[in-house]
Amino acid sequence: MDAYGLVLNAGSSSLKFCVYRRHEAEGWRLGARGQIDGIGSSPRLTARDDAGATLADRSPGAGVKDGRAALHVLAGWLEERLGGSPVLGVGHRVVHGGARYSKPCIVTPNVIEDLRALIPLAPLHQPHNIGAIEAVAERLPDVPQVACFDTGFHRGQPEVAELVPLPSEIRDAGVQRYGFHGLSYEYIATALPLVAPEIADKKVIVAHLGSGASLCAMRARKSVDCSFGFTALDGLCMGTRPGSVDPGVILHLLQALGLSVPEVETILYEKSGLLGISGISNDMRELLENPDPRARLAVDYFVYQAAKHVGALAAVLGGVDALVFTAGIGEHSAVIRRRICEACAWLGLTLDEAANERHGQRISRAGSRVSAWVIPTNEELMIARHAGALLGISAAAPAGTAHRSTK
Repeated sequence: MDAYGLVLNAGSSSLKFCVYRRHEAEGWRLGARGQIDGIGSSPRLTARDDAGATLADRSPGAGVKDGRAALHVLAGWLEERLGGSPVLGVGHRVVHGGARYSKPCIVTPNVIEDLRALIPLAPLHQPHNIGAIEAVAERLPDVPQVACFDTGFHRGQPEVAELVPLPSEIRDAGVQRYGFHGLSYEYIATALPLVAPEIADKKVIVAHLGSGASLCAMRARKSVDCSFGFTALDGLCMGTRPGSVDPGVILHLLQALGLSVPEVETILYEKSGLLGISGISNDMRELLENPDPRARLAVDYFVYQAAKHVGALAAVLGGVDALVFTAGIGEHSAVIRRRICEACAWLGLTLDEAANERHGQRISRAGSRVSAWVIPTNEELMIARHAGALLGISAAAPAGTAHRSTK
């Protein structure tokens, strides 16, 4: 009988999932990928198989008001699809592992409590990640679960890269630079020897550009530095998050403007970034199509900050051999890639405009001293591999085509 592994990525308004099928003769194969989006408003379950054929496209009803209800809808659909075949394990993306969790781990009640303490450091993501774990435990109490952390890939960076320059008693309490998008960067690190072996073990900057955006400097496929820091607010301008902001601005909001801490938190996580600059949208596609000067300014700032941080990470690496684009904007927006590459021409990067427009794998010219690439990320496959390894059920190796991320 076939057996299955499940990967979940739970957000505030969506529950993304992948189902991996294990067959004795075939090993692991991607059986389905989909999501329940519009949670709390207009929920919809969609799923496709690895070839892109539609498996589901339906509304589960207005009763899906939170992630827990969405998980129960997904469990019901899986029971229909799997026909009683066993689920061997469930892997979860968890955004923040803190100082304690540097590697994936099997979920226990103590792990959940540790992760709950980190909610203030990732309020947009951590509560939903934990909620999905708890919902699975209710519905599938005998199925083991594995937590895979977006901070894990960055552990082992040089001490100066992790340091927050505050008094030691504060640093000793866990205040340090953690970095995020680690599962995405880890996938790119594993893909580089196959896609671009000539630069795989050199100095590479990876740009994970989506509604959440960051850059990672890699040397020999290991994280050396990341634009994210203590929380997922730092670094690049994002859809609704500002990226780097002078701490004095936060003090000004609290002291001079009299805003409360919850009000400031809402501004920083939900009302800033592309949305805050433009006042129009947090979606790069909409901003690129909108002639409004505020939309153009938001796009200009996004490109400016990305190029600025590329320069900073090039200095950290002592030079750069390649720039890799991934995630929703990085994989799909030829305009943004072109503009960032043009801003980085001083590094020795010469764009192949035709390759970029057709979303080619290598988008730099043959003679370019710094090469540029587009590599789709696949966080779900990394989670499946980690979960399989921890649970002793193989590493989910052959799993179909790369996932086109929309984050």
